[in-house]
Amino acid sequence: QLVESGGGLVQRGGSLRLVCAASDFTLHYNTFGWFRQVPGKEREIIGCVAGDGKVQYVDSVKGRFTISRDYAKNAIILQMNSLKPEDTGTYYCAADPAAYELRTTWAQAEEYDYWGQGTQVTVAS
Repeated sequence: QLVESGGGLVQRGGSLRLVCAASDFTLHYNTFGWFRQVPGKEREIIGCVAGDGKVQYVDSVKGRFTISRDYAKNAIILQMNSLKPEDTGTYYCAADPAAYELRTTWAQAEEYDYWGQGTQVTVAS
């Protein structure tokens, strides 16, 4: 089960920390991704962390967002800094349990078998 939390309303330039509680998953055996969806559009990848620790991000969030693993909480963290209005959306955590190593297809939503319910992030201008 994946459960996201930490969303909310923030001003431009602010920060939010999203937490994906990953019960029943072993963090270093799976790839976990963060996705964003806005109404009328498909879910788009933000980034992921593979079981082997490799992390990837889309260009639009590089230098602003950080994905990490919190073993104490068995959770995946998405730290978002310097937020922009275009970062607004529903953020989803997803797991690809077959991927210890980073796949070349890490950005494709269909590679992930398990999804959380999402948490809303709104960045006001």
